[in-house]
Amino acid sequence: MERGLGKKIITLVGGEDNIQAIIHCATRLRMSFKDSSKVKKNEIKHLDGVLDIMEKGGQFQVIIGTSVDSVYAEAIQGTRFEGDSSTEDSSSEEKENLVTIFLDTVAGIFTPLLPLLAGAGVLRGIVLLLTQIGWLSDTSSTYTILTVASTSVFYFLPILLAFTAAKKFKANQYIAVAIMGALIMPEFTALMGSTGNGTVTSFIGIPVVLMGYTSTVIPAILAVWCQAKLEKFLKKIIAVNIQLLFVSLLTLLIMVPLTAIVFGPFGVYVGEGLANFINSLMSFNGWIAGAFIGGLWNVMVIFGLQWAVNPIMIHNISVLGFDKIVPLSAAANFGMAGAAFGTLLKTKDKKMKSFSVSALLSIFFAGITEPAIYGIAVRYKRPLIGAIIGGAAGGAFMGGMGVKAFAFVFGGLTTIPAFVGGTLAYYLIGLVICFVVGAIVTMILGIGDGDKAS
Repeated sequence: MERGLGKKIITLVGGEDNIQAIIHCATRLRMSFKDSSKVKKNEIKHLDGVLDIMEKGGQFQVIIGTSVDSVYAEAIQGTRFEGDSSTEDSSSEEKENLVTIFLDTVAGIFTPLLPLLAGAGVLRGIVLLLTQIGWLSDTSSTYTILTVASTSVFYFLPILLAFTAAKKFKANQYIAVAIMGALIMPEFTALMGSTGNGTVTSFIGIPVVLMGYTSTVIPAILAVWCQAKLEKFLKKIIAVNIQLLFVSLLTLLIMVPLTAIVFGPFGVYVGEGLANFINSLMSFNGWIAGAFIGGLWNVMVIFGLQWAVNPIMIHNISVLGFDKIVPLSAAANFGMAGAAFGTLLKTKDKKMKSFSVSALLSIFFAGITEPAIYGIAVRYKRPLIGAIIGGAAGGAFMGGMGVKAFAFVFGGLTTIPAFVGGTLAYYLIGLVICFVVGAIVTMILGIGDGDKAS
C-alpha cells in the first residue's frame, strides 16, 4: 500500500474544507462533499492501495480493503474529523434515497462490533471443538469461563448496539447504554416470573408486554433513534445551564418506560418475524435457497446489501444458538477464493499474480472478499461469473444438507471452529466444492484480458 494514502485521498477530493462527512466501514472510506466537481476521481482510482471507487446516493466510496482503518486514521489526522468518526453535515444538497440511508445506517451501527463478533465467534468455535474431541469437559469451570468469554457479546448485544447506534444517531452514548441496561437488569426480568415473553404487567396503569431483551437487535436501534430525537428536542426547550441534569433525567424517565411499552415488544416481534421468514425459506428447500444466497452474496457485497441480512444472522445466533445463512455467506467467500485462484493460474501479469495471492490470503485468514471482488471480479468481469457459479454450487450443497454455524463469523479457514457440530463435514465439503468450481469456471472463461490471460 502506498505510504501517505490517506492524506493523498484527502488532497485529491479537494481538501478538508470540501468534505462534509467522512466515515468508514469494514473496507471502504465513505465521504460526501460540498462540491463534487473538485474530486479527482480518476487519480484516486489509480492510487496504489485503492481497489476501486463507487458513488451511491450522494456518497463517494473509496474501496481500500482490510487496511481501511489505518488509511482512515491517517486521513482524518489533524482535521476537524479527528476523534469523531460519525461527523456529518446536515447541509448536504445531495439527498440519499431511503435504501442507501438504511444500509449505511445498519453498516454504521454494526461495523464497530464486527471484530468483537468475529473474535468471539472463533473463540466459541474453539471451545466447541475442544469439547467435541474430549480435551475440555463441559462440566468444568474452565469450560464455563471460556463459554462466558465467547458468549457475553450476545448476552449484552443490546447494550453494545445502543452504544454504537447512539454514535451513529448522535445521541448520548452513556444514556443509551443506561436505557437498554435497565431492560436487562434482573429486577426487570423478574417481572416476567416463570411465564416468560408475553407476560403483561403495567406502568402507571398502562399495559406493558414484558420481553427478554438479552441478545436482541432491533429494540436497541429503535429506542436509540427515538432517544436522539428526544434529546434534540429537550436541548431546544431546556436552558443551557440546567441541561446537564434535566436532559438525562427526562430522557431516562421517558425512554425506559417508552421502550418497555412500545419499542421493545415491537422490535422483538419484528426481529423474530424476519428471522422466522428467512428460516422458513431455508427450511422449505435448502438446496434452492443455498444456491440462491451462495450465488448472489458476492453481488450483494458489491452494493452493500449484505448489511440488511447480517442482523438476521446475528439474531439467529443469539436466540436459536445457530444460523444457516452464515455458511452460505462462507460459500460465496470460497467461490470468490476459487475465482481468485483461477485468476492466479490464468494471468501472465506478475502484478496481478501477486495481487491474487494477497486477495486469497485475505479470504482465507480474515474472511474478507472485497480485495478479490473489486481488484479481480469487478475489474475483469469473468471471474465474477466463476465466483457466482462456485458459490451457488457449494451453497446448494450446504443448504441441502442443513449446515449450521454456531457463531457469527466471516467465512475463512480461521473461522472453521465456529461450524463445529453435526454438519461440520458437510460444511468442509461445501467449501471445497465452492473453491474448485469457482477456480475451474474462471480458468475456462479466462479473465477477459488477452494481454494478461493465456
